[in-house]
Amino acid sequence: MESSLLVDLIAELPHAVRMQRLASYLRERFHGAAVALLQLRDDALQPVAIDGLVRETLGRRFVVADHPRLAAILASREAISFDHDTRLPDPYDGLIDSRPGTPLPVHDCMGISLWQEDTLWGALTLDALEPGTFDSDALTELNQHRLLIEASIRVSQLEEERRQLRLMRGASETGAPDADGDVLGRSAVIQSLLQEIDVVAEADLPVLLMGETGVGKERFARRLHALSRRNRAALIQVNCAALPEALAESELFGHVRGAFSGASTDRPGRFEAAHGGTLFLDEVGELPLAVQAKLLRALQNGEIQRLGEDRPRQVDVRVIAATNRHLRDSVKEGRFRADLYHRLSVYPIHIPPLRERGTDVLLLAGHFLELNRARLGARSLRLSADAEEALCQYHWPGNIRELEHVISRAALKAISRGADRRDIITLQASLLDLDTVPSANTEADTDATVSAMSPRLPLKMQVEILQRRAIEQALEQHDYNQAAAARVLALDPSNLRKLMQRLNIHPNKD
Repeated sequence: MESSLLVDLIAELPHAVRMQRLASYLRERFHGAAVALLQLRDDALQPVAIDGLVRETLGRRFVVADHPRLAAILASREAISFDHDTRLPDPYDGLIDSRPGTPLPVHDCMGISLWQEDTLWGALTLDALEPGTFDSDALTELNQHRLLIEASIRVSQLEEERRQLRLMRGASETGAPDADGDVLGRSAVIQSLLQEIDVVAEADLPVLLMGETGVGKERFARRLHALSRRNRAALIQVNCAALPEALAESELFGHVRGAFSGASTDRPGRFEAAHGGTLFLDEVGELPLAVQAKLLRALQNGEIQRLGEDRPRQVDVRVIAATNRHLRDSVKEGRFRADLYHRLSVYPIHIPPLRERGTDVLLLAGHFLELNRARLGARSLRLSADAEEALCQYHWPGNIRELEHVISRAALKAISRGADRRDIITLQASLLDLDTVPSANTEADTDATVSAMSPRLPLKMQVEILQRRAIEQALEQHDYNQAAAARVLALDPSNLRKLMQRLNIHPNKD
């Protein structure tokens, strides 16, 4: 045991700092090119600290069933190694931080499973570029280091549990998730947001999540529920924008037999389904005014009334609402009730757009790269240096949802253009096509487009190009919901559909 790590064991350190120091020490101790500490969550290993790997590795989730080396490490109580000529693929091929330069395959690897008492916590992996780096003596020494590594993890767990107990008075006893949950991000703005959510989750107050389309409001709603005292009951999600006005009341509050044509049986609504738990109303600004009045009653009195029924029913539901609209403006315009707005926004939380999250874009890109690697059956998917730079500099009007689509398209393009799935596939910036995605600076882009086209194209064609651009941007920013896009464009939905047909704009994501 090394004195530096022993000092760390008795020092108060943030979880991320402690794990990073451990990874750095182990890389230096074993003369490796890269080290990763991975925590087992469900069926996948999630990196919690890395040294020597590209930053986007932190966003990946390595499904154990897809990675035989990781599965072998988890199945053994002793440290194991893999020969440089083994046919088992290495999950880090191409991820060694070698920039500037070409992607480097891993030649030597060893790892050890990590336990907390009788529970499998995860694994430690060490990789090297030179065959023979990890010999039998290295395996023996890694086995000797197991107790120190597991002790460091345990200290971090105890410190985190103590922090959670201070924040939530026992939430850890009701199955609360880890501090990071399933929200990817290590930027200061996201860490501050997660701390705020940790506190608000226990309060049982209505929460209004505000943010642009695609920022991941649903994930934050799930975290609020998971950290609350209601986490053993259901989280029921309703997409208010997808509710037909004629059925919105029935969907939320239920109906009795004969309440309307086609109501052949009694049917409970989403409020009753969420009794004892949480109801997540996504895009709440799209609810019709008539339904808003009944929603207000449910929030004020805990009472709902099924359509066609005389007697009210009591429900115990926490409401989390989300919107990409400026509801204050909707109130001024008479499209949203002021009293409902104040009731929903007891605690408003702003979800920052991706462009304000710094290099978190690389962590998220890593997550989507790993998903696509598994989906496409590829050995390795990675980003080139210019692709990383492009991702960090882009404005991301569609936020995380747009990033997911960009990475998926780039991976498909690479393979369709001849990339061999058996090789390390590097996605270049040109494959991302970010210069063709509408920018958030619409006015400036429009001026530039007109300026570029004017000398060469007839007026009618210029108008059609600008119409196509505006429609495609509205559709992408509203997840291809035509009704929402029509509202933004101030068009009747039927007129929007006709215009899309004339301009040959496909109505679906695909």
